[in-house]
Amino acid sequence: MKKIFLMVLLSCSLLGFAQTVTEPANNPKEWSQATAPFRIAGNLYYVGTYDLASYLIVTEKGNILINTGLANSISIIKENIKALGFDYKSIKILLLTQAHFDHLGAMAEIKKETGAKLYVDEKDADALETGGKLDYELGKYGISFKPVKPDFLLKNNDKIKLGSTTLTMLHHPGHTKGSCSFIFDTKDKNSSYKVLIANMPSIIVDRKFSEIASYKDIQKDYTETFKAMKKIDFDLWVASHASQFDLHDKRKPGAPYNPKIFMDKSNFFKNLQDLENVFLEKIKN
Repeated sequence: MKKIFLMVLLSCSLLGFAQTVTEPANNPKEWSQATAPFRIAGNLYYVGTYDLASYLIVTEKGNILINTGLANSISIIKENIKALGFDYKSIKILLLTQAHFDHLGAMAEIKKETGAKLYVDEKDADALETGGKLDYELGKYGISFKPVKPDFLLKNNDKIKLGSTTLTMLHHPGHTKGSCSFIFDTKDKNSSYKVLIANMPSIIVDRKFSEIASYKDIQKDYTETFKAMKKIDFDLWVASHASQFDLHDKRKPGAPYNPKIFMDKSNFFKNLQDLENVFLEKIKN
């Protein structure tokens, strides 16, 4: 993930993006590539692009959409929701794992079209309302998205309830000031599952943490996030990027419903440790 962002940032500099711009022109093609939607477990469905994960949680009182990908992802998300047999306009709640353009590029438009309420980690509110201008890293390169005003601000362990589904927001800052994960219980006719939708704490800056004046607590936040994420109890997990949980290795298009393929907890903790090792190496210097 860090390599992808560094590529994007370098490109923006070379192309002269000194002024406010929208999404960079050279995003990885997998970010805009369509992929077939599918049921993950219980009432949780994948409706995003090939790599930018968007999740639909279906309830008897309407639906919840988590992340929207790039601005051009909106047509893919709409088609995926329709292909699954659900109504796009039934989205009642919008959630977000991090305030970066590749995860909320279509958020403002979807909020406008559906009338859904946007719930976000309170620490990402300023980035959302300024279209990313106040982001501690991407903002200085002029990378932006359409500003969107949250309806509700969340703190660690706050609950989001719709119908019989209740999600808990887990504050996992560092990647952004308000990066967060979600955990909730779901079930099908055979089993119950505790699902973690994880925002993996990758590092996107080459600068020393001490040089980031606009985010003085970044090192402390990463430290606390790694500590917290090691303690999470769950049955299956997914993440903000499909590549982060090896989606396309685990599941091929058209494969039957099988929640068990997402129960690789050991892979989650290995990936988390790999990211922490990068963090520990960075703070040595």
